Amino acid sequence: QVELVESGGGLVQAGGSLRLSCAASGRTFSRYAMGWFRQAPGKEREFVAAITRSGGSTYYADSVKGRFTISRDYAKNTYLQMNSLKPEDTAVYYCAAKISYNNYDLPTSWDGMNYWGKGTLVTVSS
Repeated sequence: QVELVESGGGLVQAGGSLRLSCAASGRTFSRYAMGWFRQAPGKEREFVAAITRSGGSTYYADSVKGRFTISRDYAKNTYLQMNSLKPEDTAVYYCAAKISYNNYDLPTSWDGMNYWGKGTLVTVSS
């Protein structure tokens, strides 16, 4: 069982930066590939970024490529560094974990994840 808790959301002006954190419980964090997703008001939830269980590979949605960076550490934390924020980045951001049996798995589907956090709100003002 894995519990995920996001933090770091808030209000920021366009062009600013935020760093989201996702703290995981449990003893098998290294077995999970991790992903970030977001849901803007009135819109479908969408994939943002993913990282393999080893941290060696990452993958991004086109809308955030070059601005956002996903990373993880050995202390059970996953991060999303968000730079050059735009008003359209306003959303609730969720982290999620997927059981992974290799170092190539980069999950992009919300329904394919095994555990989900409750989200943290990011608001970007223009």
